[in-house]
Amino acid sequence: MSAFWRAYFGIFCVSLVLFGAILSAGAFAPSSGPVALLMKVLSGGEVIAFTPALRFSLGLMGAITIGWAVMIYGVMRVAFTLRGQGRPLWDAITAGLIAWYVIDGICSIVTGFALNIIPNTALAAMYLVGLIRSGALKR
Repeated sequence: MSAFWRAYFGIFCVSLVLFGAILSAGAFAPSSGPVALLMKVLSGGEVIAFTPALRFSLGLMGAITIGWAVMIYGVMRVAFTLRGQGRPLWDAITAGLIAWYVIDGICSIVTGFALNIIPNTALAAMYLVGLIRSGALKR
C-alpha cells in the first residue's frame, strides 16, 4: 500500500480520536461546549440537558471511541505489513464498522437524533473509499 493510503487511514483514525476527545470533554461542564453544539445540531435544535448520566455516557463513549481508533490503527499497521495477506484484518475492521454503523443508525433514529446518520455515513464512506481505492483487498 502506498504512503498516501497509509497516511489517509492515519487521518481516518486521527479523526476518530478527535471525535472521541470531543465526546469525552462533554463529561466536564467547562469543556462540554463543542459536544453540546453537536448534540443540538443532531437533534434538530433541541436543547440538551447535561445530567450526570449524560456526562457519564459522553465520557464513556469518548473513551470507547478513542480506544476503537487506536485499536483500528494498530490492526491497520499489521495489515499494511502483511500486504495481500492482510485481507482478514481488513474484513474484521469492515465488519466492526458495519456493526457500528447499523446499530448506531438505529439508535440515532429511535432516540430522535436521525441527523447523526449524516456524519456516520461520511465516516463510513471515508473508510470504504480508502479500502477500495488503496487496493487493500487485493490478494
